[in-house]
Amino acid sequence: MTEEKIKNLFKENIPGETVLSITPVTGGFMHRMYRVDTPDRSYAVKHLNPNVMKRPEAMANYRKAEALESKLEKAGIAIVPALAFDSKKMQETEGDFFYIFDWVDGQITDWNNITTKQCKMAGEIQGRIHAIEHTENAEEKLEPCVINWSRYISAATAEKSETAHVLKDSEGLLDYALDEMNKAYQALPGITTIIDEDMDPKNVMWNNGVPVVIDLECLDYGNPISSALQLSLQWAGITTCDLDLQKVKAFFEGYLDAFDCGFRAYDKVFGLAYTWVEWLEYNVKRALGDCMDESERSMGVSEVINTINRIRYLYEHESQIKEVLASVF
Repeated sequence: MTEEKIKNLFKENIPGETVLSITPVTGGFMHRMYRVDTPDRSYAVKHLNPNVMKRPEAMANYRKAEALESKLEKAGIAIVPALAFDSKKMQETEGDFFYIFDWVDGQITDWNNITTKQCKMAGEIQGRIHAIEHTENAEEKLEPCVINWSRYISAATAEKSETAHVLKDSEGLLDYALDEMNKAYQALPGITTIIDEDMDPKNVMWNNGVPVVIDLECLDYGNPISSALQLSLQWAGITTCDLDLQKVKAFFEGYLDAFDCGFRAYDKVFGLAYTWVEWLEYNVKRALGDCMDESERSMGVSEVINTINRIRYLYEHESQIKEVLASVF
């Protein structure tokens, strides 16, 4: 079904191109990617998750990201932008939404083989993004996040979900993580920049040591301190629960060379690292059936378990991480 829609997509937008093959590409946790080969070139096609597109704010968020993508291009940051047809980047066919990109040769770094040099380069890229625009508003505070873990545990138990046991066993930890994150939100100074909080290692491709950023649909305006702290930990290994604190330092070394807003208390806002609770809630919903199909539901179950493990790992290593964050300046 999706392949037929992609073929129609090309007929409508690139009539001179004949689709020779459509191959699913692994790696995405939310949307689905395909490589499309034609006689002359190759494309990457992203099929946007229909459940995400049903959200009232979805279209406005994507439009904002498209506009910010253009700002990154103008700033000379190496990215893979979505192609525009009839002045539109997002394409719709038969009720589904897609982005089409040029296929870029390169590789995503294996999570277990990210180098210190790559962490520094990633930090520099993120700093350059934050440096494009910089505004301050001392009164601006992030809204607290509200998640009712007890309600999700009850729903998972009633549905006999595979996630019920791990959620129930972790309820105290999850309440703590949510509380610490909200405290950190309130402690942040009112600074706003362009941010790309999805610029983790799976969204940077490398070709002969040169990085290019992909998957820019999460571009937005937000707090750079929160973005930098979270991404430093992701590049340093939190995703696989194998954190290398020297890589945290390397990320910030590159970041501060490109952008320094003057903030010096990253250790005091460590709770920002617990924003994994928001990803956890999204996957709890998928595990309970708010998804496209059984494949996505299974991914939701897997990510619930993986994300709780990351939150527990962060909790167990709080003091060491805070010590490093206090020493990066």
